[in-house]
Amino acid sequence: MLETLFWISAAAIIYTYLGYPIAVWLLGSVLKLRIHKTSITPSVSVVIACHNEERNIDARIRNVLECEYPGHLVEIIVVSDGSTDRTAEVAQRIASGLVTVLSYDRRRGKAAALNLGVAFATGEITLFADARQSFDSNVIKELVANFGDPSVGAVSGELLLESSRGSSVGEGVGLYWKYEKWIRKSESRAGSVIGATGAIFAIRKELWRPLPEATILDDVYTPMQIALSGKRVIFEEKAIARDKTAESSGKEFTRKVRTLTGNYQLCQLMPRLLLPTSLLVLRFYSHKLMRLLAPIFFIVLLATSAMLVSRPDVGIIYQAALVSQVVFYGSVLVAALSLKRNRRVPVLNFAYVFSLMNAAALVGLFYFVIGKRNVWAREH
Repeated sequence: MLETLFWISAAAIIYTYLGYPIAVWLLGSVLKLRIHKTSITPSVSVVIACHNEERNIDARIRNVLECEYPGHLVEIIVVSDGSTDRTAEVAQRIASGLVTVLSYDRRRGKAAALNLGVAFATGEITLFADARQSFDSNVIKELVANFGDPSVGAVSGELLLESSRGSSVGEGVGLYWKYEKWIRKSESRAGSVIGATGAIFAIRKELWRPLPEATILDDVYTPMQIALSGKRVIFEEKAIARDKTAESSGKEFTRKVRTLTGNYQLCQLMPRLLLPTSLLVLRFYSHKLMRLLAPIFFIVLLATSAMLVSRPDVGIIYQAALVSQVVFYGSVLVAALSLKRNRRVPVLNFAYVFSLMNAAALVGLFYFVIGKRNVWAREH
């Protein structure tokens, strides 16, 4: 029994972080499902849902207005969700025929803010953006060109993360994010991406379905709805939004807990994701659900390794497995101590961030069970 649990856990971990990424990369390399991009100029509504973004909202609106796209075809809708600062006031200074500001006093959550914003949107394409990031000037043009292909229902842009000054986890988060984007690019070439980047993704307005109340991951719920309807959700690496990594491991941990709690919630909101009835759902299993289970497999692997090594006739494989795990977790501890002294070693930093994200999955499960939700934490 111990050996069976050991090998099941080892196989699950290898599949989650190595097997699936390689498999979808190979599938994408073989299929190479191309997008027939065309120079089209449909009307675009940029929806920015925000809460207490007084410091960022002015620059954000001006950044969108400066994008290389016919100005009369772009409208910006800012929804201030119960902000207690001057977010709405600052946004209203720029309000014009192209900028609409919607504001209300009682905080309702991001899902409600997005539902309201899209209800007011008149463009053929709805582009979702956050208040913190900035777009490169070609973003709207590059995203929209993909909708010239009738098979495309949603397009996710690329988020480039720059390490914040003094960030304790910048290098590790940056490496992990590059790994994640590699998977998304492969999924896009093989059919559809599992989710989008909340800071920069666009959809055909006609495919929008209102978000359930208190939805955490709108940037996965909406793209999955579109993909399940038969349209492709693709990744456009030429459309770039820029942001900075979290300043501390604590903030990054909070962000990741939110994301993983949202993945649990998705299974509740979309029960069909629990039934492996299509290749798309199997990808969701592999990309999202297996990440949620990974920390449990890590715990089982460590426990079974330790118990197997205590046997007199133990094989060298189990000994090597235990030693390698002890070395890995020891490096995580060293990284944590080094970060406290403001010393960073990239390899150790990555191990620390990787462990942090797996710990966040366990906390996310606990938060989901007790009903705790945080819809305005930092997100990528």
